[in-house]
Amino acid sequence: MKIPKRLQPLVDDGMIDEVICQLMSGKEAQVYVVRAGGKPSCAKVFKEAKQRSFKQAVQYQEGRKVRNSRRARAMSKKTRYGQKEQESAWLNAEVEALYRLDAAGVRVPKPYGFVDGVLLMEMIADAEGYAAPRLDDVTLTEQQALEYHAKVIDDVVRMLCAGLVHGDLSEFNVLLDASGPVIIDLPQAVDAAGNNSAASMLERDVNNMRAYFGRFAPALLETRYAKEIWALFEAGRLQPDTPLSGRFEADTSSVDVDDLMEVIDDVRAEEANRRAPSWDEEDW
Repeated sequence: MKIPKRLQPLVDDGMIDEVICQLMSGKEAQVYVVRAGGKPSCAKVFKEAKQRSFKQAVQYQEGRKVRNSRRARAMSKKTRYGQKEQESAWLNAEVEALYRLDAAGVRVPKPYGFVDGVLLMEMIADAEGYAAPRLDDVTLTEQQALEYHAKVIDDVVRMLCAGLVHGDLSEFNVLLDASGPVIIDLPQAVDAAGNNSAASMLERDVNNMRAYFGRFAPALLETRYAKEIWALFEAGRLQPDTPLSGRFEADTSSVDVDDLMEVIDDVRAEEANRRAPSWDEEDW
């Protein structure tokens, strides 16, 4: 096929040997099957901000750290440079997430490099070597649904232990290769500890998976993995190999309001004493 303009520099530099075909075109990027280093790979070409329909919601960006203070100041402003830096940070988020999750043992496409808005990564293929289908495109047996659901939950836990929540997980961004589910599309991944919406996003991700796999294995619809996982995470007791039950009982113990108010009053008194000016006898 004709080499797309955005891929031509990578072909010229020898990073891509051949562009084979376009695999998909989504709300934020176009993905091409290419040959790189003598093997089939994928090139994800991110669209420019004005061409994308996915909005960079503040909800997703909260908690993301910018190491360069000059860039951070620029991104807080609405200048052209600031918007450019914010766009760059958004695009780099998926690349950084892929490297971090691949190192943590999460089943994601292995990243090979990121150049000028083009992400080169592993091509996820089925048993015949063709591009793997999305979960939404397959029909599962009950046993397959139970097995694949367990693998996805395992990866969600590994992801959380690595400090990230996918934020947009559904049957549309999980591929199914010969070994099982592979999670894709991570530009909106959020910082688990630094984002106030992380808990609700994790619950939405896990419940989306419960609803999908529950079509084929109805018993999964009764599980409560999201609440269980987050409770363990908040308590500092979540590890990649932590056994899960799929059950969760909320703490219904009553709070002693009078005791709580006494604690608050004591804290306020301590703070007032700390802020009060100190007088020295020599001042009198």
